[in-house]
Amino acid sequence: MPGPLSFGRPDWFPHWRAEHEACRNASIIMDMSFMAKFLVQGRDAGRYLQWLCAGDVDGPVGRITYTQCLDAKGFLQADLTVNKLADDKFLVVASDTAHRHVHHWIERHIPSDFHCFITDVTSAFAQLNVQGPTSRALLQSLTTADLSNEALPFRGVKEIAIGFAKLHVARITYLGELGYELLIPTEQAAHVYRKIVAAGGPFGLRHAGLKALASLRMEKGYRDYGHDIDNTDTVLEAGLGFAVDWSKASFLGREATLAQKAAGPLKKRLVQVHVLDPEPLLFHAEVLWRNGQRAGYVRAASYGHTLGGAVGLAMIEADVPVDQAWLDGAEWLVEISDKKYPAKLSLRPLYDPTGARIKA
Repeated sequence: MPGPLSFGRPDWFPHWRAEHEACRNASIIMDMSFMAKFLVQGRDAGRYLQWLCAGDVDGPVGRITYTQCLDAKGFLQADLTVNKLADDKFLVVASDTAHRHVHHWIERHIPSDFHCFITDVTSAFAQLNVQGPTSRALLQSLTTADLSNEALPFRGVKEIAIGFAKLHVARITYLGELGYELLIPTEQAAHVYRKIVAAGGPFGLRHAGLKALASLRMEKGYRDYGHDIDNTDTVLEAGLGFAVDWSKASFLGREATLAQKAAGPLKKRLVQVHVLDPEPLLFHAEVLWRNGQRAGYVRAASYGHTLGGAVGLAMIEADVPVDQAWLDGAEWLVEISDKKYPAKLSLRPLYDPTGARIKA
């Protein structure tokens, strides 16, 4: 029987930690079939997506681009990945909560004279994520395709075979480790799943769920549209300026985004929060105090089993530029229930800030 409900650690906390640590130290398999998936096809598909997205999505075939869609004022309307499968065929993957919004946002902006169309293929493909330091070796044991770092680098996508199934393997992660997202024809998903699980023992494979997803991605500071970022934030305020291709001559929201960039340092920014006391948990909406004054609130949170304390993403607003020196030059407390706890705030990911592990 489960233990009593509380705001402390639940009785399943050790199981959650074990899933989290398996991803950091070995490998996990996670069912992410609920993700929204769209094929965008046609002669003008690349030209259209290049205008609709802030990033450079129309590069070489076999590349994945993490990007955002903005409105004319530079505010976020979508956060997604674009897989270029061919010059006239792109697979767009977004979160389940943004499914219909992303579909209509892409569809409604297609110019009438463009040869471009969108198809919702969410139910056609299951998605199994195999993530962790041993994930490459595990998958390599199941396919003759070359999965080496040279043959399939970070942000690469290719078709491979596992058992009787042909599927797309995308080398990308939402958990901060070397890892792969497998897009499998739905009718063959169970077959591929059984193959992976049967082979996983020597590689330390463990099943993992959405609590582990939340804690792993939060340690890395990965965003979740509709959760910790939304259409009230600009791409710069959300800390996603690195995903913008500033060299592009045109994309929706370009002028507004360039104007905000030119206006100087930001006074509103999303930052990572780490509670230094390992005991308390964060549950969202906790107030942050800077030198005794309210300065923002936690938008989303989890527990950082690797960092050793609760971790979250918080929006901070100030009358002065919010930079790392300003964050470091103050006492920060986070209010949890009726107590305040010391916290560390960072603009960079607190876990693997250089991204070395995902590119291994």
